[in-house]
Amino acid sequence: MITVLICDDRRRVREDLTRAIAAARGVKHLDCVARTDELLTRYARVRADLVLIGTGRAAPSGIESARRLVAADPGANVVVFGEPDDVRVIATAIADGVRGYLRWDASRPEVLAALAITLANVSIPAPRVHSPSNVELTERELQVLHGMVEGKSNGEMGRELSLAENTIKTHARSLFGKLGARDRAHAVAQGFRRGFMT
Repeated sequence: MITVLICDDRRRVREDLTRAIAAARGVKHLDCVARTDELLTRYARVRADLVLIGTGRAAPSGIESARRLVAADPGANVVVFGEPDDVRVIATAIADGVRGYLRWDASRPEVLAALAITLANVSIPAPRVHSPSNVELTERELQVLHGMVEGKSNGEMGRELSLAENTIKTHARSLFGKLGARDRAHAVAQGFRRGFMT
């Protein structure tokens, strides 16, 4: 039987996730907290099988909550959820050892899939995207990836590299294909996981 712990300082988010997960097969207990100190105390007591933590601009303390929990228990199954374009937050969380991330607008089936995948002790992949095991990036692709980490637009990267914006887009598409990424956030997370950035 599965125990799930949700941490987010917004009551509505906690309630929505509770409704999405409560009916899932195998869920024995579901608990919610609003703050990092509550999360660490509650986790130490219940040792939840899965912890969902809100991150990003709307939940600025979430990334610190994830970091502190993983530091306290590297084996914890932690999934963060936040804005899909908040690449720095997502990349930091992945680098700190969380299992994966979900978008704020994830559907109920996506949330339940994340539950199943994480508890199988694997990181959450982007759905329906092949992720090759051996990846080699060109110098341009690495430059584009670093630009994404810094939150730069295609136009900004083009000006810095003296390339047309469409050329940057071409390199980005190639980068996504090699990393099996569906968007910038996932590309950055894969870049950290595969050691292209430290």
